[in-house]
Order: sequence, then structure tokens, then C-alpha cells
Amino acid sequence: MAFVFTGENFENEAVNSEKLTVVDFYADWCGPCKMMAPILENLAEEMQEQAKIGKINVDHAPEVARNYGVMNIPTILFLKGGSVVEKIVGVVPRETLVEKIIAHTHK
Repeated sequence: MAFVFTGENFENEAVNSEKLTVVDFYADWCGPCKMMAPILENLAEEMQEQAKIGKINVDHAPEVARNYGVMNIPTILFLKGGSVVEKIVGVVPRETLVEKIIAHTHK
């Protein structure tokens, strides 16, 4: 199951994470976000050894979205060592996410 990030836990759980962290910025009312949700849920279980994969609701944590310049959703950020190493905006195929996770865990 995908980790649920919040405004309160984001710094500790995402930014300060020991491993690659993949964060899906979404909203419940967002159609494209709903398309990405099952893909990310599946990857969260399948790739838990490689990365921490989770989601944050922009309506519940607007300050986090603002801090990372998230203007459109879904936006998926890849965080490593406290920094954003990749950003994907919009719906992408599962394979694209897998490739990015593998690429960033082997750097």
C-alpha cells in the first residue's frame, strides 16, 4: 500500500528518507490522478525494497505542494538525499515510473 504523506510528516518521511522516495501529488476530485492511483499502489508493494512510494493530497497539504512548485496534478516527484531528482507531470505509463525508479536507485 502506498504511504500517505501529510503536511506534518512530509519532512521526516519523504525529505529525510534513507531511500528514494516517490511522491504522488494528487486530489480526490482529479480524474487523471484516479488513473495513476492503482499504478502507484501496485508499485508501492512491488518496489518497496527499492523506493518508498506514497501520495500526498494537495487539498490537505497545500503548503507542501507550494514549496515544491506543484502547479498541476498529478505531479510525481522523485526525492533522493533530500532533493528533487526528477519530476513528472501528468499521466504516464507504469513502465515509465519503473524505469525512473530503477535509474535513480542505481545512481
